[in-house]
Amino acid sequence: MALDPVAYLPYEDPDDFIREVTDRIWVERDIDHIVENYEPDSIVHTSLGTVVGRDGVIEGSTMRMAAVPDHIGQAEDVVWEARGDDAFLSSHLVFSADEHLADGRNIRVRKRTVANCLYRRGRMVEEWVVRDDLADCLQLGVDPDEAARGLQFQGYSGSMTEEPPKDVLLEGVSGPRPDDFRPECEMVLDFIDQVWSKRRLNKVDDFMVRDLFLHTIGDRTVIRPERYRTDLLEMVGPFPDARFAVRDVQAHHSERYAGLRVAVTWTMHGTYRGIPAFGPLTGQPVTVLGVSQFLIQGGRIVKEVRVYDEIALRAQINAGRSAGADVAANIY
Repeated sequence: MALDPVAYLPYEDPDDFIREVTDRIWVERDIDHIVENYEPDSIVHTSLGTVVGRDGVIEGSTMRMAAVPDHIGQAEDVVWEARGDDAFLSSHLVFSADEHLADGRNIRVRKRTVANCLYRRGRMVEEWVVRDDLADCLQLGVDPDEAARGLQFQGYSGSMTEEPPKDVLLEGVSGPRPDDFRPECEMVLDFIDQVWSKRRLNKVDDFMVRDLFLHTIGDRTVIRPERYRTDLLEMVGPFPDARFAVRDVQAHHSERYAGLRVAVTWTMHGTYRGIPAFGPLTGQPVTVLGVSQFLIQGGRIVKEVRVYDEIALRAQINAGRSAGADVAANIY
């Protein structure tokens, strides 16, 4: 699918567009560039819910910069794919190592963020953004429960409340996509279905190489299939009925980023009724927004970078706990 330069001008390509625009806003601190960059009615889905309107993006960005004034991040990967001839969907993996002053000493916090952005004719239309805020807590010595109590889950609206696409390889939530790298994309979707949703953990070796890497939340790195299986069980253990829905896919080949990567926007839907890892069980449903970027070599997965926000998940569970208490009060 030929992409009209109007989609990414004045930059060289969508990769250059995303890296330069992000640096201008978040490194050079040109917050007003959001006005030029986002549509007035742009939609941003975060781990705490959906924000509609550019003003909310400006306010949220201002508060984040004020909270971490020395924040600097840079692109670790940009997986982009055309959406028609005047638009593209990018999956921008950002790595940051920020300086925080805590207890009179500087602490450097490593974390990853992924922003999946739908740009049409050079303007942001819709975004799905996830941050590894657990990494902040663990490296700064902050109690994750305490951090979650300071957050409020707002809930989702728009496309996040709709059923996932029936054939995400033809059309994701961002619109029709080119049918590029189908065998590799099908393999990744089969992997998520078989291993993540159906818990056929013995199948990890069928999809992934022995010397695999998983970079996941809390700035943790997991190696080898046996530890991948353990990590997945820890993730779904609190939600034993957890199922994963793929909402969008991008595939892009670039030697700059070691070859073919497949980015997947997913949601995990489950009930907090399993292992009480986040405090007393609620029996309430949760929806987790996440993004995984898979590096494919020789038809197999050699690396996954997975980002979702466990602190926002705890806040969502707290909201469910309050809702459960309200129901009980009405009953009794």
